[in-house]
Amino acid sequence: MNSDLVNRLPSIYRNAHDIKNRSSTSSRGHPPPPGPQATSERRDSSGCVSPNNANQEENDQICLYHIRKSCSFQDKCNKVHFHLPYRWQFLDRGKWKDLDKMELIEEAYSNPRKDRILCAESASNFHFDCLDFDSMMFGAAPARRLSTASSVTKPPHFILTTDWVWYWTDEFGSWQEYGRQGMEHPVTTVCSSDLEKAYLAYCAPGSDAQAAILKFQAGKHKYELDFKAFVQKNLVYGTVRRVCRRPKYVSPQEVKVKQTCSVKFQGPKSIPDHWDPSALPDPGFKKIALSSASDEYQKVWNLFNRTLPFYFVQKIERVQNLALWEVYQWQKGQMQKRNGGKVVDERQLFHGTSASFVDAICQQNFDWRVCGLHGTSYGKGSYFARDAAYSHHYSKSDTKSHTMFLARVLVGEFVRGSASFVRPPAKEGHGNVFYDSCVNSMSDPSIFVIFEKHQIYPEYIIQYTSSTKPVAGVSTLFSLASFFGGRQ
Repeated sequence: MNSDLVNRLPSIYRNAHDIKNRSSTSSRGHPPPPGPQATSERRDSSGCVSPNNANQEENDQICLYHIRKSCSFQDKCNKVHFHLPYRWQFLDRGKWKDLDKMELIEEAYSNPRKDRILCAESASNFHFDCLDFDSMMFGAAPARRLSTASSVTKPPHFILTTDWVWYWTDEFGSWQEYGRQGMEHPVTTVCSSDLEKAYLAYCAPGSDAQAAILKFQAGKHKYELDFKAFVQKNLVYGTVRRVCRRPKYVSPQEVKVKQTCSVKFQGPKSIPDHWDPSALPDPGFKKIALSSASDEYQKVWNLFNRTLPFYFVQKIERVQNLALWEVYQWQKGQMQKRNGGKVVDERQLFHGTSASFVDAICQQNFDWRVCGLHGTSYGKGSYFARDAAYSHHYSKSDTKSHTMFLARVLVGEFVRGSASFVRPPAKEGHGNVFYDSCVNSMSDPSIFVIFEKHQIYPEYIIQYTSSTKPVAGVSTLFSLASFFGGRQ
């Protein structure tokens, strides 16, 4: 078979497919089933992601902890467990099935010059069809690409996040990367990470029309990029160029290397002065039991005792998780930058939970989809309370012993919540600037809803009992001291 025929094979298959499907539809081409699995990344002919689907539902994201082989939620995890940071599937009779050799599909997709690839359904099925990257169709069946979270949404030391690269077409039809110096074109004032952040803000629920347009420069020329149409326009000459967004390719071999290499966070390494530096497993966490005579214990106990005075504290433990602490500090810095350097509002708040979730929370932080809802009146997120008495209602236990966290929370700038919120709303007059959290009352907030878990650090675990008698192993002196004001 000569090389010319080989090069023409994809178009031949494509034309044959189009002719066949004008009068009939493949049995695979059922509409996507309702629910989270149908909300994965889909593109229209311009190559852009629908705003409703661009911020992938948590159920459609590949779990970063599972890739590192450390997901504590295991089968309760709401994310997809897969060995690669991407997963290509097609819809077959209402069920999503994996495509064969998806690493080759991913490699092709990462190349902006390619808009389709010929591939097989599976290794045992030699039926080939065309996977169109623009329409996200595999023959007549819907296709989707699942992936890990965008790298711009996670701290820099998170491995195997998805690096999205942004390109524009020049006058010769060649794709050029934003922010890269070229021989023929001046460098743009925005790079891929800038565009990715702006794009995700535009795709977020509640963003207004202003967020769809981003203005930038390249040399003496001024442009605007339209995220809705996926084009850029020269504001002087009116020239319009296509834009596309593709992931940076990561091979299965690179995945294995990154899984075995410990990537250290290059941010500040300082830990709280009261932490035990000899108990810092990396990765992982350590629970440090506090002495009831220590000031640290008394501060936690006093906050708890203020609204639950007739409950007896059995034990207070400090959670030392270096990875979560570094992520929390990174998030604090990001919020401070966004707010013009203003100090972020940080509070200690309570969260009641079941003892069965404690270790998973210590390892991977709070996740309301796994640990359960504490109500939805002010939004769908993790609920934290100023008063331990409120959180006690969610401290589920089959015994008399209960568990509650005292967490450190970056509440930032907040607004009154609503049951319909899946994230904080945009600030009025700022299309892509959002509040940090939601509350039950602006005048006297006592309930805070957090939608981004990087804003939380699970600092202390309080084990307590509603029993009026000392629990076995807890001294009478300790119980009396707790009852009469906590001085021991």
